[in-house]
Amino acid sequence: MSTSIEVNQKRKRFPKWLKITSTIIIVLILLITGSGFYLTKKALPEIKGNLEVGLLEHNVSVTRDTKGVPHIEAKNLHDLYVAQGFVTAQDRLFQMDLSRRQASGQLSEIIGDATVDRDSYFRTLGLRRAAEASYSKYSKEAQNVLNWYAEGVNEYIKYATKEGKLPVEFKILQYKPTEWSAIDSLAIGKYMAFDLGGHWNEQAFRYYAMNKFPKEKALELFPADNDLDPYIIPSGTSKIDVEESFASAIIPPTWNGSNDWVVSGSKTKSGKPLLADDPHLGLATPAIWYETHLKSMDMNVKGVIFAGVPGIIVGHNDHVAWGVTNVGPDVQDLYIEKRNPNKPDEFLYDGKWEKATVVNETIKIKDKKSKVLPVMITRHGPVISEFASEAGKDTVFSLQWTALQPTRELEGVLKFNVAKDWDTFKEGLALFEAPAQNFVFASDDGTIAYRANGNIPIRKKGDGLMPVPGWTSDYDWKGFIPYEELPTLINPEEGFISTANNKVVDDSYPYHISHSWAQPYRQLRIREVLSQSDKLTVKDMQNLQMDEMNLQAKEHMPKFIQSITKQNKELTSIEKSALAELEKWNFVDDKDQPSPLIFQRWMTEINKALFDKQISKDMMDLFGDRKVIVDQLLRNSLSGKKVIWIDEKGGIDQLLLDTYQKTIKNISESDGDDVAKWSWGDHHKVAFTHPLSSIKVLSYFFNAKDPIPVGGSSTTVKAAGYDEDGIVDHGASWRTVVDFSDLSKSVNIVGPGQSGNIGSKWYSDQMEDWANGTYHTTVSKNVKGIKEILQAGK
Repeated sequence: MSTSIEVNQKRKRFPKWLKITSTIIIVLILLITGSGFYLTKKALPEIKGNLEVGLLEHNVSVTRDTKGVPHIEAKNLHDLYVAQGFVTAQDRLFQMDLSRRQASGQLSEIIGDATVDRDSYFRTLGLRRAAEASYSKYSKEAQNVLNWYAEGVNEYIKYATKEGKLPVEFKILQYKPTEWSAIDSLAIGKYMAFDLGGHWNEQAFRYYAMNKFPKEKALELFPADNDLDPYIIPSGTSKIDVEESFASAIIPPTWNGSNDWVVSGSKTKSGKPLLADDPHLGLATPAIWYETHLKSMDMNVKGVIFAGVPGIIVGHNDHVAWGVTNVGPDVQDLYIEKRNPNKPDEFLYDGKWEKATVVNETIKIKDKKSKVLPVMITRHGPVISEFASEAGKDTVFSLQWTALQPTRELEGVLKFNVAKDWDTFKEGLALFEAPAQNFVFASDDGTIAYRANGNIPIRKKGDGLMPVPGWTSDYDWKGFIPYEELPTLINPEEGFISTANNKVVDDSYPYHISHSWAQPYRQLRIREVLSQSDKLTVKDMQNLQMDEMNLQAKEHMPKFIQSITKQNKELTSIEKSALAELEKWNFVDDKDQPSPLIFQRWMTEINKALFDKQISKDMMDLFGDRKVIVDQLLRNSLSGKKVIWIDEKGGIDQLLLDTYQKTIKNISESDGDDVAKWSWGDHHKVAFTHPLSSIKVLSYFFNAKDPIPVGGSSTTVKAAGYDEDGIVDHGASWRTVVDFSDLSKSVNIVGPGQSGNIGSKWYSDQMEDWANGTYHTTVSKNVKGIKEILQAGK
């Protein structure tokens, strides 16, 4: 009894002001949450029952299956593409609008000052100008498709605006979407070409390195061939301040790559081909890809497309299937241009001053005065070294790039969709010009094939390694690799073809493709697995797409361990325990194991030790070949070769010891002293963040789930690249496996889900599927789900 009284006497009273404040905050949170819930539910599109769409000639059936995949069936192509535009806008309108704005340099109009540099960069590149120039190159039939699709999008914009069903993001940013156009779709296509890169940044970095470091030291940062690389097909001016010129440049993620492979019936259990594809792009909410099934007349095609673009870019129909990875060719050249000191819009070429085209780009800025950006365009392309710094320099960089020329990718896509065999599929390949892609193909006649496809320049002089003189015609492009001479492989004896952004052909090939290839480890692993069986199944393909074997670690780790142990240095108990874990590691990047964490952190420390004090962060962003180069430096040093960057650190043994000890110290400080309890998944999680989640309070609404621990890494077939915070932000945005024993279905994952509408049940329902490798089956017959009839207008 006395104890109870004593406790009550000691208990402090809850301050009245704090109680009132807390109550107000809780009420506000409930009101905001309730309002947000109401608004998101109100904005959900009507996807059940009948909905009138005035432009349709006949009714169109739309059935959304259990994963939200729309199966669109129309009586003619006009209605099909109008419906595709309408339906895609139902699920992805805000993403579509943001995508066209990003590509066109129009974000500042809705966001403000924060995106002016970004808009200036894309206005300088001129993706939208290139889209406008491309439109006239399309056939009338393809222009019709683009315009029909745009009409469908605009029908939904009008409907959603009238009914108060615009996605909640428009309300938050306080604007309404403008009318959609064919050029918007083409601009998004040009942005994807940008996202898949072309190596100008590596040229700029090498120029910087050659001017900053002694020649021998700089050359160690240049790419070189190595014995590991498997082939897809067996066998004198004033200096330009690169740091100032490109500090604000937007650089796509290094090796926006992919995996794909195709297996002939001779190596499968069913006796029919199998095709697997998983393109690697940014991982975010909504997904980059939108899965769709289109059926009309003689067309029945399923797969994915970028929201805002008609057709199916990767997928299969009743006869053929195809997948893509990035070739990564040298399709961009930086030209060093000499400017007339008296006339800033003139540049020297073959002894004469040529007048550049000047395009005044007006950038609208929310709540601010518009900015007029004069863009100089030389005979080679836009001057890109001045977009964020003062003009008037006597020497600048201009960019020549295949994607800035008029191209016809969508025309090719439309032909893919109705192809019946390799010959008809090639008709589409001939039109797919930029970006250059590795296509793998299979058809129901048993053919498997590969082509490195697209416009790849032939240079008079130069090889894409460094910026070249723009004041002489000696370094001009003289055309592209002839279409019929592009690397091609049909029905190889080994029974499969695989690509993972690795080197395409050996040096006997008469044309230059690239100096920059992805690390070889994904391709090595794919080939290793596919070679082991002649009874491959769909499940085997799924398992390979989710494979976490790290062949980079398998190459380096035994030598790292040998280096540490041979030095006979006194290690702490934690360092010994960590080394013991590494010694028994099977090289699988398992999320529950400590060894992948140790290895990945160790590689990070090695990178820091080599470069942090000598190369700025802005320049490291341009260093696209860094991972390949670091492997190259380590490989050479461990084999006894002189490597300046490593010798400066006391040699390979000292470098490995110092970075190992720092790695273990850092992990133990955050995760404790018990090495067995460390796990890769604690520091490697997929989040699929929404673009508005950068505003902290909005992240609680738009990021639907907590980040999920995942295995894999950037070098495993299950690609899972991550940022400085350990958030997995790059990988297989789409996974698919097609079995030719039944082309009416395929198995797929679209992370995090089909819908971009936050209140939808399909907003993030595939997030855990993505992490765990749980595929859904998409069928084309007897589809069950939520049915919507788009009715022809009266």
